[in-house]
Amino acid sequence: MPDPRYAIAAVLVAAAVTWALRALPFAALAPLRESGTVQYLGTRVPAGVMVILVVYCLHDLPVTEARAAAPLAALAVTVALHLWRRNALLSILGGTAVHVTLASTVFAH
Repeated sequence: MPDPRYAIAAVLVAAAVTWALRALPFAALAPLRESGTVQYLGTRVPAGVMVILVVYCLHDLPVTEARAAAPLAALAVTVALHLWRRNALLSILGGTAVHVTLASTVFAH
């Protein structure tokens, strides 16, 4: 059995390291919040990431086959809902519901 002082010291060191690692991102981000570059990236990157995800998800889609209609319809519903309501959660849930419904009923194998 280890010495109680050693065990207490180990717990205190682990607690200090854990606290420091959790506080470090907040301390590092504080000066970046005022940076013009970070603010610019914060407004531009989300749209770019979404475009990359859409291209990645649809790049192997056989658009000449009927089963391609489910993801394309879901994409159209997602875009339409987002342009109409500007609500990301509604857009994602609506597009997902359309895709799941079409894929499991109309275009089920």
